[in-house]
Amino acid sequence: MNNLIPGLRKFRENVFPHKQELFQSLSQGQAPHTLMIACSDSRIDPNLVTQAEPGEIFLIRNAGNIVPPYGAASSGEEATIEFAVAGLRVSNIVICGHSKCGAMAALANHVNLDGLPSVKRWLSNAEATKRRLEGSPRMENLLEVVQENVLVQADNLRTHPAVSAALQSGQVRIYGWVYNFETGTVSIYDPKLKAYLPSNKVKEEFVNAERFAL
Repeated sequence: MNNLIPGLRKFRENVFPHKQELFQSLSQGQAPHTLMIACSDSRIDPNLVTQAEPGEIFLIRNAGNIVPPYGAASSGEEATIEFAVAGLRVSNIVICGHSKCGAMAALANHVNLDGLPSVKRWLSNAEATKRRLEGSPRMENLLEVVQENVLVQADNLRTHPAVSAALQSGQVRIYGWVYNFETGTVSIYDPKLKAYLPSNKVKEEFVNAERFAL
C-alpha cells in the first residue's frame, strides 16, 4: 500500500486533470477497437507498450495468455470474448505472449507445479502447445514455446461462436504478438513467412493488412 496510495494521489491531482475530457467521454460508454488477450505477468503493461489511451483496448489477462476452447471451461474468458466481439464489436483481437513467461516454462516442464494444482489445471488448456512441440528441440527454447502458444490460442479462439461469426463477416481479425521486455520490442506473426517480425521492421501501411491476420 505504501507504493500505491501516493500513486492514487498523483493520478487524481496530476494526471486526471490533463485527461479530464477523455474520462468524461468514457463515462458515457466504451467503444474499444481491440480485444487483447495478454499474460497476467506484472512485467507487461499492454497500454504502456502500445501507447493506447483508456477506452481503446478491452483486456483479458491470465496466466499464459490462454484462451480455453469454447465450452471447455466455465471461465470469465468465454463471456469476456463474447461481450467484446458480439457486444462491443471490436475489430481486432491480439493474443500477446511475452519473453521469460513463467506459465510457458511450467508447461514445458521447466518449472515444478506440484505445489500449484490450480495453475496445473489451468495450463491443461495449453496442452496442444505442448503436444505440437513434444520431442522437438524447440521445447527447450522458452521463446519458441511462447511463440507457438500464441498460435495455439488463436486456434482455440476460433472455436468461440461469436469469433467464428465475426471472422466470417469480416468484422474482426486475429493477430499474434510476442513482447520482449528485455528490449521493448513486440514481434508480430506473419502467416505468409511463418515467422515473427519485429514491429520496428514492419511498415506502417501493413500493420492492419490481411497479411498479418491469423
